[in-house]
Amino acid sequence: MKEFIETIEKLSKKIQRQINLMEVCGTHTVSIFRHGIRSLIPSNIKLLSGPGCPVCVTPIQDIDRMLYIAKQPNVILTTFGDMMRVPGSDGSLYKAKAEGADVRMVYSPLDALKIAQENKDKKIVFFAVGFETTSPLIAATVAVAEDKKIDNFYIYSVHKLVPPALEVLVNTKELKLDGFILPGHVSTIIGSKPYEFIVSKYKKACVITGFDADDILQAITMLLKQILEDDPRIEIQYKDAVKPEGNPKAIEFINMYFEPFDSNWRGIGVIPKSGLKLKKEYSHRDAEKVFDIPPINSKEPKGCQCGAVLRGVKLPPECPLFGKICTPQNPVGACMVSSEGSCAAYYKYGGN
Repeated sequence: MKEFIETIEKLSKKIQRQINLMEVCGTHTVSIFRHGIRSLIPSNIKLLSGPGCPVCVTPIQDIDRMLYIAKQPNVILTTFGDMMRVPGSDGSLYKAKAEGADVRMVYSPLDALKIAQENKDKKIVFFAVGFETTSPLIAATVAVAEDKKIDNFYIYSVHKLVPPALEVLVNTKELKLDGFILPGHVSTIIGSKPYEFIVSKYKKACVITGFDADDILQAITMLLKQILEDDPRIEIQYKDAVKPEGNPKAIEFINMYFEPFDSNWRGIGVIPKSGLKLKKEYSHRDAEKVFDIPPINSKEPKGCQCGAVLRGVKLPPECPLFGKICTPQNPVGACMVSSEGSCAAYYKYGGN
C-alpha cells in the first residue's frame, strides 16, 4: 500500500491540477470508504462515486409497481433482501408484507422458481434487480422455467447495463471526469471491449480493478500515468478474473433471453438501450405484461438528494436529510438502503 501511495503522490505533483476519477461499482465505493482511501491520497485527486448500486438506481416508479402487484390476489412477490426495504411513494415491500401481502425474500431467482413449483395455484413474481453480473442467473432461471413448463413464474426486470450509463456520466459537464475506475464484477461478464468508446470517443482513462485497498490504489496509479502521458486506454488490473472478451457463454445466455431497451435510472432519467427486458418469445413471463398495472403517480421523497448523489454531483452529507431523518435504520432514499449505496457507506465509515 505504501508504495502505491508514494507513487500517487509523485504523479499528482507532476500533473499539477485537480483530477476527477469516478468509480461505478458499489463494492468499490464501500472499499474506498472502509479503507479511508480518500484520506490517503493527495487532495488534488477527487474520487467520485457513481451509480454503482443496482438497488439505488431502481426508480421509485418500479417500487410502486411492485407494491401494486404484491397487493393483488393470489400473488407471491419475491425479491432480494435489499429491495424489501427501498421506500416507494407509500411505504416499502416490508410494509406491504406487514399489511398482509405475501412478499418473500429470496437469495436466488431459483428459490423463487421453487416457490412457484410449490404454489401452482398462485402467480409468483420475481423482482429482478442487478447489473450484467446477475443477468445470466436470471436468464438461466427463465430457461429452467421454460424447460419444466412452470407456467406460474414471472419476472419484473429492472436489470441495468453499465456502459450506456457511463456515456451519460462522461457527458455530464459538471463532473469534469478524467477517468473511470471500472467495475470488476460486471467486467468478468462483459470484458473490456464494451468500454472502448470511452477511450476512442471521449479520450478518458480507464482501469478495471479488483476490490482490495491495494487493487484500488494500483488502479489510481495506472490512471494517473495514463493522464500524465496523455495516453488514455483501457487497462485491466483485475487480470485474474477479467479477460478482454469477458465470459462469452454468459453473454450468449443473456442475449438468448433478453434484449436491451430504454430504461429509467433513478436520478439520471431514461438512458437509451440501458436496460434488459425479456425477448418477445418469452414475454408471457413478463410481469409488466401479465398484470394490468394502472398509471401510478410516483413521488420522490421531499428533500431527498439520492439522484444527485448517484450522478456524483453531490456528496451524501450535502443532502439535508442525511444522518438526521434518513439513516440505515430509517432510510428515506435508496442510497441509504443497500450496503453498496453511497449514503450507507458514508454513514458507516465517514467521509474518508
